[in-house]
Amino acid sequence: MAFCWSETPSLEPHHLELLAPARDADIGIEAVNHGADAVYIGGPSFGARAAAANDIADIARLVAHAHRFNARIFATLNTILADDELEPARRQIWQLYEAGVDALIIQDMGLLELDLPPIQLHASTQCDIRTPEKARFLQDAGLSQIVLARELDLAQIAAIRAALRPETVLEFFVHGALCVAYSGQCYISHAHTGRSANRGDCSQACRLPYQVTDLEGRIVAHDKHVLSMKDNNQSANLEALVDAGIRSFKIEGRYKDMGYVKNITAHYRRLLDGLIERRPEFARSSSGRTTFAFTPDPNQNFNREFTDYFVGGRKIDIGAFDTPKNPGLPIGHVTRLGDKWVELETDSPEAALNNGDGLCYYTLQKELAGLAINRAERTGEGRWRVFPRDPLASFKDLRVGTQVNRNRDMAWLRMLEKPSAERRIGVWLRLAETADGFALTLTDADGVSATVTAAHGKEAAKDAARAEATLRDHLGKLGTTVFEAMDIGLDLAQPWFLPASFVNALRRDAVAALETARARAYARPPRAQPVDPPAAYPEDSLSYLANVYNHRARDFYAKHGVKMIAAAYESHEETGEASLMITKHCVRYSLSLCPKQAKGVTGVQGTVRAAPLALVNGSEKLTLRFDCKRCEMHVMGKLKPAVAKSGVPLTFYRTRP
Repeated sequence: MAFCWSETPSLEPHHLELLAPARDADIGIEAVNHGADAVYIGGPSFGARAAAANDIADIARLVAHAHRFNARIFATLNTILADDELEPARRQIWQLYEAGVDALIIQDMGLLELDLPPIQLHASTQCDIRTPEKARFLQDAGLSQIVLARELDLAQIAAIRAALRPETVLEFFVHGALCVAYSGQCYISHAHTGRSANRGDCSQACRLPYQVTDLEGRIVAHDKHVLSMKDNNQSANLEALVDAGIRSFKIEGRYKDMGYVKNITAHYRRLLDGLIERRPEFARSSSGRTTFAFTPDPNQNFNREFTDYFVGGRKIDIGAFDTPKNPGLPIGHVTRLGDKWVELETDSPEAALNNGDGLCYYTLQKELAGLAINRAERTGEGRWRVFPRDPLASFKDLRVGTQVNRNRDMAWLRMLEKPSAERRIGVWLRLAETADGFALTLTDADGVSATVTAAHGKEAAKDAARAEATLRDHLGKLGTTVFEAMDIGLDLAQPWFLPASFVNALRRDAVAALETARARAYARPPRAQPVDPPAAYPEDSLSYLANVYNHRARDFYAKHGVKMIAAAYESHEETGEASLMITKHCVRYSLSLCPKQAKGVTGVQGTVRAAPLALVNGSEKLTLRFDCKRCEMHVMGKLKPAVAKSGVPLTFYRTRP
């Protein structure tokens, strides 16, 4: 057989990108299958999720699958690096590029001073991008995609969009766990344990319970997780985010399991497809149509309940103060208790309980208690007897009338363990005659074509209608490929008899040729060039909050006009009390103790002041200070002596500025 192909890449930019996380390559492949336009994944090292590393060969396998659908793979190298890590990081970046990775997500500007391949660079959310000036600087320094701070509202996003060139892409987190701090601006973990969040090893002090006390030591809140946020969910705000200028919609979760990625990716795929259908000026940034064997439901995955955070302005109910665990969904209430079992009546008669389900309830102290089902037996319509794995006496405050939630549904989990989505690219087939045989041309939805020809004798069909139907049937058998037949055209002088073996071989060769043509047509996104002369950084001095941890990063900022550059907190120059976290979340506001809330309230106005509060967990004590002008909260603390001794100090000056 002879082969030829043509490539007709679209001149129109694709606009909306659904960006899914992947803990490993297999999860990344399923993210693509479930509709992701791009996937971000950690490389062998230097990622902000230290326990989600992957070797180069696995990433190459993911790249090969994603590129079949014109989906892109972004590698995360978004930690701050020590001087002796720069060369290993540079080598790793070249390996990622050679594996086909499309872009690199970075925090450390020292990387821009290295000899890098022409791979596109994206500014990580750890860069703490909240202003038009910061975003414009990063764009002018050569970064193509800007991951905005999660705390921005629609007006702030729109202002940043207006300050950038049209080709610079704005990315925003739309789902998943929320760091309470501005990303890159939390040092509690390092100060207390030596585990640096900016180096991919956060100890998550924000999820701990704290006593909140005032200056006199009086308890304001008892054992509350006041730094623990609900989970992000922007499902209702996608169109508003699009109109504000967001083009990449990012799902959090490089530590999450396969079921989470399948379900949440499918959920946002359906929402974005609906938006694109209503708004023809927008399009997907990858190829193919995805169908699902299930109905996506974000409530089925682990979540701390949901918030849309600050997108629509400050709200009081953004915190998961009672528990950082998954409270699940209401399922019923307790009707009887036995010595080894609990009887429940479900809220819906159709609701079914399963062996292995996870139930939970709140104790009288508002603590979430879990109850894993060892065996579940139906006793009537909407009535169940469940036998817990643990002794019944161990369940505190479990009594008749207790409301019970389900936070693990085994039937749902088992469903997502099976193949649950198909992604296909539309293709048009045309069979034509040649002088000595036949030619089959496949043209896909992206305009890429491939033609194969084969010699074969022409024998008139005895039953023309049956021959044509059989021919179309064999040509359209694309079930095991990534393609689906949209139309089959026959350009024949008359119906010919063609053996099934010949037609099937012709079709298989045409599919292979089209796959080859698509691979040749694929183009990785280009690396943006920094402006010349170098753009000036918006500030002329940097504190430890800039996270400068190596001399190449220092050189970068000096080249861009910064005069005074302090080393990162991890260098241990800040031994006294310092801001260990900066956050837009305000404990006073969430506890209705904000002076702004008291304005105009008779008998209260003027009596509520933003005096510091303290957070106490065991022997740990942190001070909360409130910057009411900026509407921000600082969590203050000190570097522990044991941690200070463990590191190697980094100094940029003989005498500290």
